Amino acid sequence: MNFSDTFVEVDGCRTHLRRAGKGEPLLFLHGASGAPVIMPFMEKLAQRFDVLVPQHPGWGRSDEPAWLENIHDLAYFYLDFLKQLDLRNVTVVGSSMGGWIAMEMAVRDTARMKSLVLVSPAGVAAPGVQPADIFLMAPEELIRNLFVDEKLVQARLSAPVDVDESLKNRHATARLAWEPRLHDPFLPKWLHRIDVPVKIIWGKQDRILPVGILDELKRLMPGAKTLLLENCGHLPHAEKVDEFVDFLCK
Repeated sequence: MNFSDTFVEVDGCRTHLRRAGKGEPLLFLHGASGAPVIMPFMEKLAQRFDVLVPQHPGWGRSDEPAWLENIHDLAYFYLDFLKQLDLRNVTVVGSSMGGWIAMEMAVRDTARMKSLVLVSPAGVAAPGVQPADIFLMAPEELIRNLFVDEKLVQARLSAPVDVDESLKNRHATARLAWEPRLHDPFLPKWLHRIDVPVKIIWGKQDRILPVGILDELKRLMPGAKTLLLENCGHLPHAEKVDEFVDFLCK
C-alpha cells in the first residue's frame, strides 16, 4: 500500500501527513518517538480504512508553532484538523502519548468521531503505579524497554536515525509532558464525557507505562473493551500486529 506524503496547514501549522487506503477514516496519533516511517500495521489498516498518519505539531517534519504550550493545544489542533479535512465517523487511534491526545480530544468533542482506540495510553496516573522516566533514559535504553521481542529491539537499534528529528521530538515531548510526568491530573474527572465506543489494548510486559494503569482506565471508563497481550511491551501495534488489527476491526 503506497502512502501519499504531503503537508497540510491547520491553525497556521504546516503539518506533515501520510495517507493511504479507502473506506471510513482512521486517524493514527503517534507517541513520543514520532512517526518517521510507515509500519506494517498501518499498511494492514489501509486495506480497510482511509488511514491518516500526521506528525504532531512540534514533531518530525511538522512545524513547531508558537501556540504549542500544552497537551490541550494538540487536542484542539486535531479537532480542527478533523474539521478542516471534513472527516466524519473517524476511528481515532492513539499510541502512548497519542492515546493521551485522543482522550483529551474526546472529552471535548466527539462529533466527528466513531470510536476511540487507546494503545498503552499515557495521560492518566494510577495509584501505586510508577511509569518509567523516559526523560532520563538514553535512546538505546529507551528502545530496549519498548519491546519484549529482541528481534524488534535489534531492528530498531540498527535503523538509521535522524538525530535532528529525534532531538526535536524529545524537546516537544518534554515541553508538553515534563511536569506532571506523562499525565494530566484534570483529565480523569472528565473521561465520563466520552460518548463513543472505546477500546484499550496493552502489553502485559510494558516497561514504559505499566499495565496497572489499565486497571485505572477500566475504573474510569467501565464501558471500554480491553485486550491485554502476553509477551508484549509498550507498542502492541508494532509487536503484535495481527492481534492489534483484529481487535481494532472487531
